[in-house]
Amino acid sequence: MGVVKKIVSTSLLGFLFLDGLLLCTASNVHHYSFHLKETNFTRLCGTKIMLVVNKSFPGPTISVRKGDTAIIKVHNDGNYGVTIHWHGVKQPRNPWSDGPENITQCPIKLWKQLHLRGEWFKGDVKELIDEATASGGDPDPSDAYTINGQPGYPNNCSNETTYRLSVTHGKTYLLRLIHAGMNEEVFFGIAKHNLTVVAQDAAYIKPITTSYIMIAPGQTMDILLTANQSPSHYYMAARPFFDSSAPYDTTNTSAIVQYTGTYTSPSSPPYPVLPNITDKAAADNFTTRIRALATKQYPVEVPKQVNEHIFITVSVNQLPCNQASCDGPSNTTLAASLNNISFSTPSVDILQAYYRTLTGVYEPDFPRFPLTFFNFTGVSSDDLLLPTKGTKTKMIEYGKKVEIVFQGTNIGNPENHPMHLHGYSFYLVGTGYGNFNNVTSPKTYNLIDPPKVNTIGVPKNGWAAIRFVADNPGVWFMHCHLERHASWGMNTVLIVKNGTTSKTSLRPPPANLPTCS
Repeated sequence: MGVVKKIVSTSLLGFLFLDGLLLCTASNVHHYSFHLKETNFTRLCGTKIMLVVNKSFPGPTISVRKGDTAIIKVHNDGNYGVTIHWHGVKQPRNPWSDGPENITQCPIKLWKQLHLRGEWFKGDVKELIDEATASGGDPDPSDAYTINGQPGYPNNCSNETTYRLSVTHGKTYLLRLIHAGMNEEVFFGIAKHNLTVVAQDAAYIKPITTSYIMIAPGQTMDILLTANQSPSHYYMAARPFFDSSAPYDTTNTSAIVQYTGTYTSPSSPPYPVLPNITDKAAADNFTTRIRALATKQYPVEVPKQVNEHIFITVSVNQLPCNQASCDGPSNTTLAASLNNISFSTPSVDILQAYYRTLTGVYEPDFPRFPLTFFNFTGVSSDDLLLPTKGTKTKMIEYGKKVEIVFQGTNIGNPENHPMHLHGYSFYLVGTGYGNFNNVTSPKTYNLIDPPKVNTIGVPKNGWAAIRFVADNPGVWFMHCHLERHASWGMNTVLIVKNGTTSKTSLRPPPANLPTCS
């Protein structure tokens, strides 16, 4: 039974299929040209203009193997400056190509970070975010989720354009799912079919057989699908998991798994049974099963001892209104913070400031612990709603064995936070609800087969602990992968210093690096 793979670039979900198994070959150089331009697209009975790559939505596919070199030339013919972040690509010693705007590089002149989108907005996304930022309120939710760029049933004007995945009875397919949405985790399943999850964030895990998955923005999963049902049509679908009082997109999105062969197509294909939108137990029942493969070929190298401890509170906050009126609660501006510091993006990128020893761009004193300890997940003082603002970074010596504990708080509006770190994969060694306890919580850690990932969910009113070795020098953005929280300041920057050799030090900047303006 062959594994078939093929990349179909994604919106909410991406699929990769290829005949046969991948074999090791000599590295190759691949050249790509990205032309960014405003282009018309029609969804949900309406047409709008979007900034896309090579006139395609979802965008073009980059097909490479481990060890290959990809050279991508980007020409920006849009209305905004743009940067491209290579999500999940570690960029060894090379944050110059990592992408976050004014963190590691300045925009290519003439949108902010470019990601494939897993949602459809009837309005212009940048304008919606800019309007929300100006008013101090929540941005409008998306109007639909999408699977490979299409909303699908039951969304208006979407049945005829529904994405269809063709499968042959008896074959097994590797689906590579990418959650490229902005603000909601989702449940995903395929009617009448079980899924076998074999990797997360490009690292193998012990296979999990399940009828559904829960995936957060920024996460990726590799899933085996065996086409073992009667040849017919079956819906694959996604719906949000959202355990919060914030506004969110309540819709479902779907596509169709369509068997090849001759048969009578059903007038109404079966629909998968997915957990309820607020079913936290269902989300936990999936995520707590994820374990690293932990074999001789794919060993776990989690640090057993730690010499750099960092404890970070994760909060949604409010700032005073600095205009006539604001749309946040009680005439405030919505904000977010790590260790009660709401991140301010500088006008000069931090990487160049660090490399060239420029002053006044950032402060290297992000605290290792919150300045105020309190009952993080209990009733908190209104004083803690107000964060400080600043461009603070955390300096880490090369080679340090790092543990970061993310502590969710009940400040503002608590919810699950998918935290993402650029430049690294790390081990998720523990999660729990309530307040992290320095004595009892580490006793629950999994140091045998923790998953190695780059994005993890900090449970609502709970905590998550990660470990990694700081062996990739450079400037690395760390942030919540919910777009509205990142826009509000739930970010910081880790600066890992150079080691003692040229091979353990930051590479020099490339020629023709975009300048800030």
